Amino acid sequence: MAKKAVLFDLDDTLLWDDRSIKEAFEVTCRRGAEAAGVDAEALEESVRREARALYESYETFPFTKMIGINPFEGLWAQFREGEQEEFRKLEQLAPGYRREAWTRGLSALGVNNEELGAELAEQFPAERRNRPIVYEETFRLLDALKGKYQLLLLTNGSPDLQREKLSGVPELAPYFDDIIISGEFGVGKPAAPIFEHALERLGIQPEDGVMVGDKLTTDILGANTIGMTSVWINRHGMERTDEIIPTHEIKHLEELLPLLV
Repeated sequence: MAKKAVLFDLDDTLLWDDRSIKEAFEVTCRRGAEAAGVDAEALEESVRREARALYESYETFPFTKMIGINPFEGLWAQFREGEQEEFRKLEQLAPGYRREAWTRGLSALGVNNEELGAELAEQFPAERRNRPIVYEETFRLLDALKGKYQLLLLTNGSPDLQREKLSGVPELAPYFDDIIISGEFGVGKPAAPIFEHALERLGIQPEDGVMVGDKLTTDILGANTIGMTSVWINRHGMERTDEIIPTHEIKHLEELLPLLV
């Protein structure tokens, strides 16, 4: 039976978020390395490590994990939206988290310079905002699907941050009949309720839809849980176990087209 709707993840499925973050780190760390006399790659590794540890130490961590907000998004997110009280806590924590992550990253390399840490903490968000990168096949695929299927964007994350990512590529949102952000809904993928909510919004049954995403533990697991066809976009040839098995695996978004017939 032909499908009626295609649900898409956003980050690293349609938008190349990993590359945007990587390039923002590279530029910011080059500046930090020049100022501090350290290696840029070592600084990036150090800041990533310290940011992750700090992020996981906050009482908000279980919530951010459930909603699907990673430590590096926290390095540029403002958390001004979202109804849950945890978002207000994150809004208060964010400026200090950014400064502390960069300052600790420098300190781990023997550089005790809070002023430089604060400067880098401000540069990184600006660099990330300047890099809204889309995969080269994203719009070709969406053009091929638009008008033939209902299209829904199902993304984990903070409401204002995910909308900011979309505003950075203004041509993207108009393709979708609906956009659901976990931080607005109150629970993130892979929880069944957010997938069921998406199907209700589309007015379809699980067998009528396809979920396309890059993460086995969120996109694929969630779709499998409710009996919806799952398509894992595995661009980098990652190996998987048999714990979470996608219905289909593709390396390029346009490989989706023959699977919908």
